[in-house]
Amino acid sequence: MSAPPALQIREANAHLAAVHRRAAELEARLDAAERTVHAQAERLARHDQLLRAALDELGRAKDREIATLREQLLTSEATVHSLQATVHQRDELVKQLQPRAELLQDICRCRLPLARLLASLAEAERLGPLPSNDSSHPLPGGPGPPLANSTGEEGDRDQLQPAVFGTTV
Repeated sequence: MSAPPALQIREANAHLAAVHRRAAELEARLDAAERTVHAQAERLARHDQLLRAALDELGRAKDREIATLREQLLTSEATVHSLQATVHQRDELVKQLQPRAELLQDICRCRLPLARLLASLAEAERLGPLPSNDSSHPLPGGPGPPLANSTGEEGDRDQLQPAVFGTTV
């Protein structure tokens, strides 16, 4: 076997050196890419942690808000029940007072005629009792002897007493 010529050896050495440089360059790029990937992975992990923390805080805030809203709901329901009970009590009171209100309305409708009647009775009381009625002395300007309540029998006339007006009010 013969030894390769020197030129081939130099070319082979140059080629090996170039391959070795290329391998070193690729290893450097690979290291840089690994560092980049590792840095990105760390950033993603930190970002993931931040997002998880934010999500956890959001969940806690949601739970607190739900608890607050439940308390408000319970308070509102208690208020509604209390108001319904008050309305029920007032409805019962209205039912109890309704007959009295109707009676008062009737009284108010009768007030004017009653006031006129009381005024007439007071006027009659002011006039006093009638003078003694003697059938031989008719009242001046009157139509004749006063009428008496009778059933048509003349014998009852002696039993009738003169009318006296008075009020109890």
